[in-house]
This record gives sequence, structure tokens and C-alpha cells, in this order.
Amino acid sequence: MRNGGSDVLFRRKSRGRRVIIAGLDCAAPQLIFERWRDSLPTFRTLMEQGAYGPLTSTIPAITVPAWSSMFSGKDPGTLGFYGFRNRANYTYHQMTIATSGAVKEPRIWDLAGNAGLQTVLVGVPQTYPVSAVNGHLVSDFLTPSTVRNQYTFPESLKGEIEALLGHPYRVDVDNFRTDDKDDLLQRIWDVTEEHFRVVHYLMREKPWDLFAFVEIGVDRMHHGFWKYHDSKHPKYERGNRFEDATLDYYRYLDEQVKHILDVMDDDTVLLVVSDHGAQAMEGGFCINEWLRERGYLVLKEEPEGDGLVPFERVEVDWQKTRAWGAGGYYGRLFINVAGREPSGVVSPDEYEGFREELIGELTSTTGPDGRPLGTVCYKPEDIYRRVHNIPPDVIVYFGNLRWRSVGSFGHGGVYTFENDVGPDDANHAQDGLVMVYDPRTSLRGARLHAQCMDIAPTVLRLMGLPVPEDVQGKVIAL
Repeated sequence: MRNGGSDVLFRRKSRGRRVIIAGLDCAAPQLIFERWRDSLPTFRTLMEQGAYGPLTSTIPAITVPAWSSMFSGKDPGTLGFYGFRNRANYTYHQMTIATSGAVKEPRIWDLAGNAGLQTVLVGVPQTYPVSAVNGHLVSDFLTPSTVRNQYTFPESLKGEIEALLGHPYRVDVDNFRTDDKDDLLQRIWDVTEEHFRVVHYLMREKPWDLFAFVEIGVDRMHHGFWKYHDSKHPKYERGNRFEDATLDYYRYLDEQVKHILDVMDDDTVLLVVSDHGAQAMEGGFCINEWLRERGYLVLKEEPEGDGLVPFERVEVDWQKTRAWGAGGYYGRLFINVAGREPSGVVSPDEYEGFREELIGELTSTTGPDGRPLGTVCYKPEDIYRRVHNIPPDVIVYFGNLRWRSVGSFGHGGVYTFENDVGPDDANHAQDGLVMVYDPRTSLRGARLHAQCMDIAPTVLRLMGLPVPEDVQGKVIAL
């Protein structure tokens, strides 16, 4: 059920609750809810005594924009960014990074702060560059350097954290696309442990009504180690020495959530959430090679060299090019429109018909074995309430996210089984997860199926705050 929120979770409306949001970037519901349920006692307790279920992500299902959508209750079109990198204008190569400055809509800590409530944030995406909050903030993995850049609010918090750790804080696991798996595994553990030391310190030492953190290490673990535990992965090898690495990491996460439960009082509600899920990456689909094969994209000359050549380094004949694409966990397809792009050739009158032609061909794509790939395409205006700034003309899920979009040239064909940006075992999945635990009330394992925009209004209702009328999500009801 999803209604106005009259369920037991919100029966105390005269006074708000404190809320903890434990964000696990990329945490996979099939691992926690099913495969490893009996190996994760804390998560199992949350499921049995709380409520849980899949949390459908944004389209695209990627860290940016999903977390900001979750915390604002607005979709990516309303927010105006469609991934980490977005077109700055209608030229062909100028892009911008969607840092905190790109977020123009209020997020739940802004609304809580306006009501005089205090927040602690740790690692929440799109909180760098740092801005003032009513409380304390440690910025996210988009922070270029914690040595050269200010990554806390207030500024003095930086000194506290470095005194706690004995060295500079690390916001992320550098170079997680590497073949040196022993080194990567150690670094993922080291960084995750540092993050939780900071989380537990701030939870204990600082005042807060809302405490939200996002652990990016889960995402890095999946991209680096998915093939080692997933017997259905094309590159899985039975009995490999990293077979239990991801399970061991999830056990550590389970233990850290137990520490949070141990210090929670009955006035606090815990939400464990992930922004999207994960699944085996079966391969890469070379979107620009595919467009070139069909004559939609024309190069002035063959890419130089024997290796891979990024799209930005090829000479495109824009006077003859009708469409081009970008790589990533999902595909972004752009149309070269006359009067919009500098050398546009597709007239506005032809635009929709040409877009439908491309979508028809993309959804009919097959894999190397000749079987349908299962590609799904989305038009921004069909899936968003509003469309701000410059979205892709078509958002493409190759193989419904089982295949990565590859934008570079030099692969020798449309399909590749090596990532052009470094080794990567996993792609994203549309459903993340949500678990809600209220120590006052046993929710008896109630099943939920929510959308990530539902988190913001749910948290606001729990805290006794009004939900703005323009919030698109719904209060989660049981």
C-alpha cells in the first residue's frame, strides 16, 4: 500500500521522531534479502521486525542523480541533471560535473534546518562543494582532495576527524578499476572502516535530529569483485580465492548497522537504503561504433593508433552526422539537431520521426549470439514531470542494464567484453532496497515496494515536518 501515511509507522503525529538513514550505495537486494539473509543477522532482524522491500531507482539508475532524487523527492528532470557528467550547452564536447552546486531543489536536511532541527551528513553524494547546514557535514566522493579542499562544515570538524583517524580522511577508494585485486580489497576495507569510525564518532558526539550517511565502498566492492561470487557471471571461476570477499564485506556492514542499533533510543527510526542495485555485467555495447555502422555517425578519418580511442579524440564530420552517443552504465544518445547544435543536420520537423527510428533500431538490437539483447529506451519528457537543462534525447539501457554503453572506438566491432575505462564486473540494476525499523513497533516483516523519491516525504513525516506540495514521492505506508 502507498497512501497518505495513516499507518502505524506514523501514528504519533504530535511529535516528530529522530531519523537515521544508513545509505549503502549499490547494495543489492538479492544478496541481503535472499542469498545471504541467514549470514547477516542484523539485516535479518530488520527484515523480521521491520519492513523491507525493493526501492526502485531513478532513470537512469546511477548514484547521481539517484541520491539527490531520494533526498529531495524530485525526479532527475526536475533536478536538471542526468548523471555525473551533463551537457553544459549544445556544443558537442563541453560537459559539467553535477556537484552540490547543481542541486537547486531543497533536500530534507534543508527543510529540517529551516525548522530548527539539526542534521549530521557523512558522504552523501552532491554535498561537495560544502555549504552550511544546521549541524555537521562531511562531504562526498566527488571531493577532489581532502588535503587541498575544505570537505567539512564547520571547517573545524576537519581537524576533529583527522585527530580521530591520525591521518587525512579519504572520501573514496581511488582507482577501483584495477587488476590488482589484493590491493583493491585492502583499500576498500580500509576506507570503509575509516568512514564508519567517523559515522560512529559523530553519532555519539554531535547533536542531531537527522543523521544520514552514504557508504560508497559497497559500490566499489561490486564493481571490483562481482564476478568472484556470482556463478552466473560470464567470467566466474568456481573456487576462486575471492569467492567470499563480498560476503565478508556484507558481514562487516551488518556488524556496523548493529552498532547503530545498539545506541538507538526508542525515539529514533532507522532506514537502510540503497540508491540502485547491482548485477553481472555481461559485456559492453559500442554505441558509437553501432551508429557509425548505420551511417548515423560519420568520421572524417579513421581513429589513429591500434588501441582504444575516446570519442572526444576522433574527428567527427558533424555536417554528415545525425546522432552520437556516450558511454557509461547506461547509454546517452544525442541527436544533431539543426538550429540547436552548432552543425545540426536533423531538422526540427524530422526530429521526432528520426528519434522513433533510432529507438526502434536500438530496442531491436541483438547480442553476439543473435538473440534479442532486451534493450530499453526512454524519452525524457515521457518519464519526468519536467525536463530542465539538457537531457539526452534518448536514455538507453542496453540489455536492460546487463550491458554497459561504450562510447570509444577501436573495439573491432559493436560488442566488447573488456571495459574501456578499466576492469569492471558489475552494472547497476533498477531496484535498490529499503528497510525500515521502528523500535517502538514490530512491523512484522511487512513487504514494501517503494520508489526512491518516497524516502524524502517519509522522513519528513517521521520528523513531524510538512511535506511540500511539489514533492513527487509518496509517504511510505504499511
